[in-house]
Amino acid sequence: MEHDAKLLDYNAWLFWQEADEDQRKAQLDRQRRLVELTGGSIGERTFVSELAMVHPADLRMGDDCYIAAHAYVTGSLRTGDDCTVNPFTVVRGRVTLGDGVRIGAHTSILGFNHSMEPDRPVHRQPHSERGITVGDDVWIGSNAVIVDGVTIGSHAVVGAGSVVTKDVPEWAVVAGNPARFIRDRRHRKASRHADAAHALAELADRAREQCARIVGRSWEDGADAPDGTPSGRYVNAPGDAPTLRAHADAVELSFLLTGEPPRRLPREEHIRRLRQNQDPVSGLTPLLGPDGRHAPPPAGYEDGTAHYHVLSLGYALDLLGSRFEHPIRAVERMTPADISAALDGQPWRDAGWQAGAGVDTLGTALMWNLRHGEVSPAQLDAFFGGLLTRCRPDNGMWSRERPSDGLLQPVNGFYRATRGSFAQFGLPVPYPGRAVDTVLTHAADTRHFGPGRTTACNGLDVAHPLWLARRQSAHRADEITAWASAQVALIAAQWVDGQGFPFAHPPLSGPNHRDHRPGLQGTEMWLAALWYVADLLGLAESLGYRPRGVHRPEPAVDLPAR
Repeated sequence: MEHDAKLLDYNAWLFWQEADEDQRKAQLDRQRRLVELTGGSIGERTFVSELAMVHPADLRMGDDCYIAAHAYVTGSLRTGDDCTVNPFTVVRGRVTLGDGVRIGAHTSILGFNHSMEPDRPVHRQPHSERGITVGDDVWIGSNAVIVDGVTIGSHAVVGAGSVVTKDVPEWAVVAGNPARFIRDRRHRKASRHADAAHALAELADRAREQCARIVGRSWEDGADAPDGTPSGRYVNAPGDAPTLRAHADAVELSFLLTGEPPRRLPREEHIRRLRQNQDPVSGLTPLLGPDGRHAPPPAGYEDGTAHYHVLSLGYALDLLGSRFEHPIRAVERMTPADISAALDGQPWRDAGWQAGAGVDTLGTALMWNLRHGEVSPAQLDAFFGGLLTRCRPDNGMWSRERPSDGLLQPVNGFYRATRGSFAQFGLPVPYPGRAVDTVLTHAADTRHFGPGRTTACNGLDVAHPLWLARRQSAHRADEITAWASAQVALIAAQWVDGQGFPFAHPPLSGPNHRDHRPGLQGTEMWLAALWYVADLLGLAESLGYRPRGVHRPEPAVDLPAR
């Protein structure tokens, strides 16, 4: 898997999940040099960015820590496990951190000082070093300053921009300059969403504990190969036909909750199966037929049968540390005029979701091709320029309301289109305020939301657009928060122990609704939707997971400099 090095240096928590072998080797070499330099130690799965200035006399770091890009670390730093030093943070002097300490970007933790007597210039004053001690489970917000001699008690929170000149008691929330006591974290009435945070944490714990069982129930055995490799395949739910989408969902779900691929197959075999049938001419991967064999290769981009594989297989391979063997040739060959024609040809008037799905595939193909180095600036200009000029200023969507189903098609199409374009490339969406108005109106439509009507697709298609627009605009923020707050209990109630989430709740019956039973697709999509709901409430950390595949919140690629 190729990553811009800067992405992992700044998003350091992703390093050990997404770095390729060369990046991992370089990181371990850097750690060995630091240990030799300091005589210290660095724990498992800890990351120290090459872009950080780390030159301490003493360095001892626990497991699962990181020092991100442009941090400046000197003196003596000792940390427990799960500590984070975010970009542009300064840690100098003698500093000791407990377990689970979070330090926001641009913070200064200064465990040394010097005097300022009038008998000599300041730069000649002697230094003193009382040191700074931080307990366990402490959050220090961005742009804070902690001065020498301070002790911060366990479970405390230091507000962003605070200047801490005195000791902070355990469980205290402090803020200001100088920092003053605000409240005790243990007072539940101070948290508007304490019950929601508890429900989120409880559900996430159950999902992690049951992940192997849920993924395992969707594996259908076949005769093992001579080398012992299982020859079975993944299905969405027991009794369904095997699909490559189900295999990709199994990989996504396992990485989401455990950080590892499903154990049924070795990592290399997962990669081989997901890559093996990509057509080298079109770059697309055909569907599996009823007999489990692949259909004929797609003719080109206009053949939509294999479109979702561009997303699902591509991101599953990305999580596994690999990628498609070939660029998406059907898109690579498109001229800017072809891309404009493809946008014009989408069924925006009658099938907004289908149109959005076409844009999602096109944008994701451009993204994978960009990683292969096979995209021209003119293609990207035609793609994003076409979307900007076609977006409707009256509702922020690409489609209009229909009497038959209201805003279902425009909103669902908006999610798919923006996911594969503006969100995936880290660009602002057009008309975010109008989009919020439209999405909230749709979310109140009882034709699509309520018992037996709210599907994973509809839930995600509301949560992600609100989250995306909220990053640009505070328009109707209280209403968005109220909507998100109501969703936590509704989503959590759908969980079926040992099986995961059904696509719809309650599961619909009959032969036309087999995919609405608990399965891989519903589980992965609802867990992703739940993360966006939680993040709208500021509670995403309660889940302890973060979408990393198709539904990832971070951009997947940086646009090249122009």
